[in-house]
Amino acid sequence: MKFRRNLLSVALLSATAMLAAQVHAQEAPAAQADADATAQSDTDATDLDRITVTGVRAGIERAIEAKRESTSIVEAISAEDIGKLPDVSIADSINRLPGLAAQRVAGRSSTISIRGLSGDYGTTLLNGREQVSVGDNRTVEFDQYPAELINGVVVYKTPDASLVGQGLSGTIDLRTVRPLAFPDRVVSLNARYEKNSLGELNPGTDDTGTRLSASYIDQFMDGTLGIALGLSRYDAPGQANRWEAWGYPTNNGGSPGNAVLGGSKSLASSTDNTRQGVMGVLQWRPNDAYETTLDLFHSEFEKAETTRFLEVGLGWSGATLVNPQVENGVVVGGTFQNVRPVLRNDLNEGDDELFAIGWNHTWQLGDYWTVSGDASYSSAERRESILETYSGTRAGVTDNVDFRLDQSTGKPTLTFGLDYTDPALIVLTDPGGWGQDGYIKTPQVEDEMTSFRLDFERSFDAGMFSGIEFGANHSEREKQRSVPEAFLELAGGPARGEPGADEVVVDPRFILNPVDLSFTGVPGSFGYDINGVLREYYVLADNINADILNKQWTVNEEQSTFYVQGNIDTYLGSVGLRGNVGVQVVNTDQSSDGFFLVAGDAANATPISGGTDYTDVLPSLNLSFLLPRDQTLRVAAARQMARPRIDQLRASNNSSIVFNQGGDQARWEGSGGNPALEPWEANAFDASYEKYFGESGYVSAAYFYKDLRTYIYDQQIQVDASGYPVPDGYTGPTPSPIGFSTSPANGRGGNLSGWEFAVSIPFNLFTPALEGFGIQANHSDTDSSIKRLGPDGPDEPIAGLSDKVTNITLYYERAGFQARVSQRKRSDFLGEIQGFGADRTPRYIKGEEVLDAQIGYSFADGTALEGLSLLLQVNNLTDEPYREYFFDSGLAQRYEEYGRSVLFGVGYTF
Repeated sequence: MKFRRNLLSVALLSATAMLAAQVHAQEAPAAQADADATAQSDTDATDLDRITVTGVRAGIERAIEAKRESTSIVEAISAEDIGKLPDVSIADSINRLPGLAAQRVAGRSSTISIRGLSGDYGTTLLNGREQVSVGDNRTVEFDQYPAELINGVVVYKTPDASLVGQGLSGTIDLRTVRPLAFPDRVVSLNARYEKNSLGELNPGTDDTGTRLSASYIDQFMDGTLGIALGLSRYDAPGQANRWEAWGYPTNNGGSPGNAVLGGSKSLASSTDNTRQGVMGVLQWRPNDAYETTLDLFHSEFEKAETTRFLEVGLGWSGATLVNPQVENGVVVGGTFQNVRPVLRNDLNEGDDELFAIGWNHTWQLGDYWTVSGDASYSSAERRESILETYSGTRAGVTDNVDFRLDQSTGKPTLTFGLDYTDPALIVLTDPGGWGQDGYIKTPQVEDEMTSFRLDFERSFDAGMFSGIEFGANHSEREKQRSVPEAFLELAGGPARGEPGADEVVVDPRFILNPVDLSFTGVPGSFGYDINGVLREYYVLADNINADILNKQWTVNEEQSTFYVQGNIDTYLGSVGLRGNVGVQVVNTDQSSDGFFLVAGDAANATPISGGTDYTDVLPSLNLSFLLPRDQTLRVAAARQMARPRIDQLRASNNSSIVFNQGGDQARWEGSGGNPALEPWEANAFDASYEKYFGESGYVSAAYFYKDLRTYIYDQQIQVDASGYPVPDGYTGPTPSPIGFSTSPANGRGGNLSGWEFAVSIPFNLFTPALEGFGIQANHSDTDSSIKRLGPDGPDEPIAGLSDKVTNITLYYERAGFQARVSQRKRSDFLGEIQGFGADRTPRYIKGEEVLDAQIGYSFADGTALEGLSLLLQVNNLTDEPYREYFFDSGLAQRYEEYGRSVLFGVGYTF
């Protein structure tokens, strides 16, 4: 595997060198031509100006232009490039850029890592304004943003002082359309039909869906007023066959010292995803001295995920292992006797809503001064319901199961003796002995931010600096989270904790066809109408405990940013020099409200608050040397920062009084959040070499280095415990006013470095015979000394880091025909998923290679079907599975297949 990755790096470098040599060879005679040849060249240039590039090539060329003209090191995507794939969300487009990678969640690209650092270290902007998120923290879930409503994306890998809201790993700026940039009215309509290859895994669900979008762009009042409107609706199926392992204990009596499967889950999941998006822009430019733009964005994402499965305790249960078959210290086969599976019918429903509005004004004051003001507001809200219901055999009825682990996937083939699709055998009950008949969690998140910004720019006619910029931004943010939880109790049965078993037969009117779990050898599992059964048989009993209150918090942040930046545009001899130098000063005042618990006593929790304020000084330098033969050398240095995860800032704490060995001294010890946390900070250096081939292609090689001066990880820290409430009836020694808490804290970091190589080449640069063909490819190789749990912790990677990330796209576009094949590949990494308790849970995820393909045809101008286009697309062409593993043993933790999605689309533009 390593050989293949290294080979790809060599191939990219070789292609770069070969192409540069070939084009240089073509340029050399031209450089030596006489005046007649120069005159002919001017005539050719005039002819070239008449060529209009459209479609995929147009999008690529606009992205290349954005990269070339930027004074920072950036990656870019244009609207044509997005719309031509076409991508389900903006995440699918972003993750093909050099140094970026996406994590799949339920088969969808969701969160983005930049240069080996997870979304916690980056920032997302919409039209230059920081955005809130529906998740627990700052990380934006990009599948909330329909690709059809985004006009372009710029990823800043190096910051400048005027970039407010910058991240440590990078900054992703999503941009909507500006209608006055279009010369004429444009109306575009698109419809696509989608089908999942796995079919309908759960009864009552659908394996087909649709995508509909419409956009309208127009200009009025002699081209001074522009309007853009966009609508998008996405109704799509999500299907998944999934298997999960509880773990692999090595102390099972049936095979001591060998790793044995502790428990197994065989699941079939069906999700109905509905996303609706609206984008609106009003742009007015009455004269050359004033312009104002009002833009609005709204997205709502609803999901209903039905999961039916069979869960059974094995090595971690009272079952007996017989006839174990051992290979390399792992029990790969055998029989467990006296098992009692839990048959689950679960329903996860969610409603996410995003809203953003911004109003910008720009004034040109004379020939040299420009002033701009901006006001914005964004909000996010998430409402979820995570419902579990259980059924199984009656008390005393057990089974035997034969199992065999698949060496390639890690998932087992299970053969039970009983038929778990038989309604006569199954009752609603607590077969796992968990002390509950079911459970429900209702996570809720609210996040809102208001920002105001004022900028000034003074331009100069001569000198090293073309202008100077300075300004300020003030933002206020509040994020709240809570996770109310309740037990499900079967009505009429004994209450929780009382003797006796609840056993209820499901009425036939609620019974559905069994779910097929044959991908793990299980013929099926009992299924029923989940909401109908919930209403008919269950009552709720609120659960109040320490973990639930720990997840209930509010965090407030006020941030004032001031900056000054000099823009460089000069020459060093014959070499052009562009760039900027500046400094940003950021003052943050943060606070949090939560709950203080004594020894986990949630019933008597008391409110607690905390916070701090701090100031960061962030200098930055970007230089671009414009070398001969369309070459650019960029160097950059900066102090970068990323604010702490919001859940780490929670004030909540759970502490107990502990005594010394003699019992005559006492102090508080506990765990919780840390509202006094300060940001991650890094000193960063970047260098990039770029060779451009006119407007149509480029090759690049980049190096980056980040030295994390501070890093956040759990530590035992001193806390002021003087105000902690002593429990009633306590008679021991007075606790010390200095307590200790295991909480996230700022500590020593490490360094992160890497190489990035990119090629974007139309093949007609080699020969006219390859007109229409082209390639976009990139490869990144990242190395890190940072340990996830701190410098003295185990050698575990930080979240989001894949050592190798590769993307390759081959395309063809000519005479109306379009074709594209894209592969994205990343090595193993530490990701995060929603785990038990609705918290973010770290998981080690196997590397993957995802392949997408599409073909299409656009009818030519002047024909009867002018403006009409057809599209056929297949996503996840090879049905690449999603796999997790246990870091210490490397054994499989989760194996999931999403199937391939086939889309057929029709578009019409006029």
